[in-house]
This record gives sequence, C-alpha cells and structure tokens, in this order.
Amino acid sequence: MAEEIEKEAAKAPKSEGDQVALELMKFITVTTGYGKSAANAGFTGKAGSSRTPEEQAEALLDLFQRCRRAVKQPME
Repeated sequence: MAEEIEKEAAKAPKSEGDQVALELMKFITVTTGYGKSAANAGFTGKAGSSRTPEEQAEALLDLFQRCRRAVKQPME
C-alpha cells in the first residue's frame, strides 16, 4: 500500500516552489521539533497536555502552507 502511494507521488508533477517549501518545512521541523508532542520528563502536573496524532498532522499541514506562502512571496 505504501509503495503504491510513493509511486503515485513520484508520477505527480511537483512545482519547484513546492519542493522548496517542503525542504523548508523539513528543516524547521527537524531543528525545532515543531509538530511533535512534548515529552514530559517526570511529573509536570499537567495531565493530557500532549497533542493527538491528528493535531500533530494539522500542525504540520499548517506549517507547509505557511512555507508555501513564504516561498511564493516576491523578494523585496
């Protein structure tokens, strides 16, 4: 199943701007941990403060859209 999705994604034409936005998003997520649930070390007194997988996915999609807008903005 995953192989089929990868093959379809490889066939789809990708704009250079989307590729740049994707690389920017990857850089931000790796360097900042954006979109990951916070790891609680020890007792923090906060129960259930971690994000659900759906919230993590939504945060990453929002970040990608922001990166796309940033890449498409003209240089001043």
